[in-house]
Amino acid sequence: MTSFAERCGIHDAAREQALHDLAREIEASGLELVRIGWCDAHGVVRGKTLVASAVVGALREGVGMVSTLMLKDTSDRTAFKVFEPGGTATLPGFGFANNLLLLADPASFRRLPWTPSTGVLRAQPWFQDGKPVELDTRRVLQRALERLGEAGFAMKCGLEVEFHIYRIEDTQAQLDPLQAAWPGPPPAVSLVHPGYNLLAEAWYDLAEEPMRIVQHTAQALGLPLISLEIELGPSQVEAVFEATDALTAADNMVLFRNAVKMALRRAGYHATFMCRPPFPNIMSSGWHLHQSLVDPASGRNVFRRDTPAAGSTAADAQSTLSETGEHFLAGLLAHARGMAVFCTPTANGYGRFRPNALAPQAVLWGRDNRGAMLRVIGECGDGATRIENRIGEPAANPYLYLASQIHAGLDGVARGLRAPAATAAPYGGEGEQLPTSLGEALSALRADERLCAAFGANFIDYYTRLKQSEQIRFEQAEDKDEFQRREYFGRI
Repeated sequence: MTSFAERCGIHDAAREQALHDLAREIEASGLELVRIGWCDAHGVVRGKTLVASAVVGALREGVGMVSTLMLKDTSDRTAFKVFEPGGTATLPGFGFANNLLLLADPASFRRLPWTPSTGVLRAQPWFQDGKPVELDTRRVLQRALERLGEAGFAMKCGLEVEFHIYRIEDTQAQLDPLQAAWPGPPPAVSLVHPGYNLLAEAWYDLAEEPMRIVQHTAQALGLPLISLEIELGPSQVEAVFEATDALTAADNMVLFRNAVKMALRRAGYHATFMCRPPFPNIMSSGWHLHQSLVDPASGRNVFRRDTPAAGSTAADAQSTLSETGEHFLAGLLAHARGMAVFCTPTANGYGRFRPNALAPQAVLWGRDNRGAMLRVIGECGDGATRIENRIGEPAANPYLYLASQIHAGLDGVARGLRAPAATAAPYGGEGEQLPTSLGEALSALRADERLCAAFGANFIDYYTRLKQSEQIRFEQAEDKDEFQRREYFGRI
């Protein structure tokens, strides 16, 4: 009798060998528990914890998961009326809180460094008939990467992630059953450094204990961490990672966020990837995504140019980028407003787009210009030539953020789009403005027919429904600061 994994078409001799290898590793290392984790539409990891003896069977037959986990908004409310006639008519395979099955990848196994005798596996959902759940966001990126491969390219991405770490002073409100709510209150916190002293050694020393936890956690999980830095805002820090292929970069971001939050919590700290924590005088956190296209066979950087294009000036894209690089850059610009909701998906994140704050306001590009939305980095002959997108917030779902770059950039390549001149005044009022609210970003996505077609109508309908639920509740909230404290600060 065939296993569920075989019926799904993903189990072969190599995967069978990987199962045996994993079983031996679990037994030899004395593991007791393994978490089967899946990344939801909002970038949050959910899953189940299995005893060690159940893991191999779960890798063959799957782990049941209620389908409404895919239909939740950021408060965990189900955005679709699954028990009403027609409530899931636009979602074939969903209905009545039916079951999906999670199948984990044995090659994704990691031991968790902050808790004893526990490992983790990354999983994706399947329907019970063995068909993939196409609305799964990791699968959305996989389809985008297939399209990129068909065009003759692969993608490399480097991550620069800003976030905030606070010391937990009191969890009484958060854990008081009399104050439990939906969502509940966050913990009371204090700063780990006072801020406004960028890259100060003294502030790093002050925050060294939580920063060491971040370091040890990332390295124990095999993440390609390069540096940890003190950012400008109070309690704000940054982690920088080496470039990897795009899917690995997205997987790493999911793993990093989830892991450091739990490891720090064990030590009495609260990490938040919320863009703008709910305190006065904070600085917004961004997720700066460095990206380049490469030749799949040779690894050659397709954006690299050896000499400036004939007749070009420093303001021209092809003074630094190849022709393909310019087309990709122009595609990112053409779809900037439409992609914004994938890069900045929370109502909180749009407060970041303000002048002279090292965050963009307008759809512009610049050469090594941190005020522009897209920053072109590198000189002619530089194998590390790349485009940095600066509109992302650290709460973004990594799979959707990267997929939006691929679809937008490929459209520029397919149509041979040309980029305007580089900006010298990113806050000078030129250029189309980026969305200033979640509602405006959702409207911009719906208006972008090419981007919607690339993601697929079913996914766009599904995703915008989830975000509309969040947007409506935010607009109706009497105390929007309290909404953000509970919805984002305590949970993201």
